Amino acid sequence: MSAEERQREIVRAARRAGSVDVTALATELGVAKETVRRDLRALEDHGLVRRTHGGAYPVESAGFETTLAYRTTMHVPEKRRIAAAAADLLGDAETVFVDEGFTPQLIAEALPTDRPLTVLTTSLATANALAEAENDTTVLLLGGRVRPGTLATVDHWTTRMLSGFVVDLAYIGANGISREHGLTTPDPAVSEVKRQAMRSARRHVFAGIHTKFGAVSFCRFAHIGDFEAIVTDTQLPAAEAHRYALQGPQVLRV
Repeated sequence: MSAEERQREIVRAARRAGSVDVTALATELGVAKETVRRDLRALEDHGLVRRTHGGAYPVESAGFETTLAYRTTMHVPEKRRIAAAAADLLGDAETVFVDEGFTPQLIAEALPTDRPLTVLTTSLATANALAEAENDTTVLLLGGRVRPGTLATVDHWTTRMLSGFVVDLAYIGANGISREHGLTTPDPAVSEVKRQAMRSARRHVFAGIHTKFGAVSFCRFAHIGDFEAIVTDTQLPAAEAHRYALQGPQVLRV
């Protein structure tokens, strides 16, 4: 097996399982651990994986994106902390856009229920969760084509409807966030919805776990300086958080 073939197999394994282990890969591929580490470094240089201590996990790209069902199983305690801290940034906002994804869904569920609030979302899961709650929240589900993996709406129907609103605050998610390339997502249709949400909202908050940082996907829709706050977990090093803060937003590690 050539290095190219071996690296393709590593990427397939990472995308299939969600992560790979150096020792297990070395055994499976019949090569030395150092060979696997060299392969992982090459794959990281090409933006296909992110290395961790003893392994790696796949980077979402134009050819690969995790499903909503998968996201509900990963880093759940961290995502709940992030969501609670992001919801605390609501302030006096009365209209809110909540992006697709599991962390934004948790933010929506953490929003206060003791005051009138209007939530716009592209996420069927978020709309369903909020609609079932008995409170003063009004839910507006933006129409469009439903992406099966994420259960969220996209395309011109969605962006046209969203363009008709002026929203106090947008909670935005992303597949990747980097100081060099800003916020990115694999699908151009999703990117256009996020871009319109940025245009429609007066305030912007990004919420995402530490694994999003440094990752770069296919379509850029926003810059770091467009956000008043970035909320993540404490596994993002403080020094790296400070580098993001230098571009404008408050960075909260919870």
